[in-house]
Amino acid sequence: MKHSAWATAALAVSATLVVAACGSSSSSAPSSSGSGGATTSSSTASASGSSYLACMVTDTGGIDDKSFNASAWQGMQEASAADSNIKVTYLQSTTQSDYVPNINAFINRKCGIIVTVGFLMAQATQSAAQAHPTQHLAIVDNAYDPPIANVNALLFDTSQDAFLGGYLAAGMSKTGKVATFGGQELPTVTIYMDGFYDGVQYYNLKHGKHVQVIGWNETNQKGSFTGDFTDQTKGANLTQTFISEGADIIFPVAGNVGLGAAKAVQQADQQAGSNKVNMFWVDTDGCVSAAQYCKYFITSVTKGIQAAVKTAVTNSANGTFKGGNYIGTLQNGGVALAPFHDFQSQVPASLQSELQTITTGIENGSIKIATKSPA
Repeated sequence: MKHSAWATAALAVSATLVVAACGSSSSSAPSSSGSGGATTSSSTASASGSSYLACMVTDTGGIDDKSFNASAWQGMQEASAADSNIKVTYLQSTTQSDYVPNINAFINRKCGIIVTVGFLMAQATQSAAQAHPTQHLAIVDNAYDPPIANVNALLFDTSQDAFLGGYLAAGMSKTGKVATFGGQELPTVTIYMDGFYDGVQYYNLKHGKHVQVIGWNETNQKGSFTGDFTDQTKGANLTQTFISEGADIIFPVAGNVGLGAAKAVQQADQQAGSNKVNMFWVDTDGCVSAAQYCKYFITSVTKGIQAAVKTAVTNSANGTFKGGNYIGTLQNGGVALAPFHDFQSQVPASLQSELQTITTGIENGSIKIATKSPA
C-alpha cells in the first residue's frame, strides 16, 4: 500500500505551461517534557458529560517549531476551546524512533483520536490503523492510496500557493536572484519548492525576465537541504551563502530551521542598513508565529493545518468522524498566501492584481500545476 499522496489522483494535475508544477503556537501551549511525557491542556470536561481525550504526536521539529507541529497543536487547542468536553494532550518525538512508542502509548491511554504530524509518520500511523481498526487517527501532511477508513489524512496542495509565492518573489526581487531550500528532502517539502520554482518561471515567461532560482531546480529535482527541521545554524549558514550569491529573497521550507534563515536575513539587513534581503515564511503566517522577524516577511506560503486538525478532532468527538483523504487547495481555502503585513504598500498594485488573476486561473483550472516531487 502506498502512503504518499503525491502518487495519487489528488494531485494529478498536468502542466500546460511547461510549468510543473511543510497558525502559530499558542502562548498557552505547555512545554513538552520530551518523548517520555505527555502534557494535557487545562481545558476541563463539562459537568454534563464525560471528557473526550484527543492526543497528538509531534514530529522531531517539536511543539514550538513555529510551523507545522505548532499549527497542529493550535488546532488541537482550538478544538478543546470549542468543546469543553474535549481534552487535548501531546507527546513529543525527539527522534523518528519515538513515533511508534508514542502512538502506542496513546492507544493504551484510550485516546478518542490520535493525530500524528508529518509525512515521516505515515508508516507508523498506517500500521497502528491496521492493527487497531476501531481507533480514530488523523495525520498531517500525508494521504494514503487507497484511503484508510479509520485515518483522516490531511494533505495540502502547496504547489498552488507556492506558485503564487514564486511569482511574487520574482516580481519583488531587485537582484534577479531568489533562493529556496528545504529541511529534509521529502515530497511535502519539495512540492513547495517545485511550486516556488515554477512560479518564478511563469513570471519570467509573462514579463520577459530572467529571474534565477538558487537552491532548487524543479526539472532535475536537485537542490539544497539542511538535513533536518531543527538545526537553525545550518539554516543561517545556507542563507548566508545564498545572500553572498546575490539572492535577495529567501524561502526556507524547513520548519524551525527557517528561524536560522530569518536570523541571517536580519543580520544582512543590519549590515546593509536597510532591507536589502527579505524572505517568505512557510506553513503558517510568520508575522504571527515568528513576529520578531515580521519586518522581513514579504508574505508566508501557508496551509490550513490548524483548521483541518480542529475539524478532525471535533468531528471525532461528536461522532461524525470520516476517514479518507482531504486535500487542501486554493479553492477550498486549504492553502493560501498570507497577508503582506509590513509590505502591503511595497507590493505594486499591478503585481497584486496579477496574483489574483493567477489565483483565479489555478482555481478554475485554466492554469494547471503539476509537481514533480517524488512519490
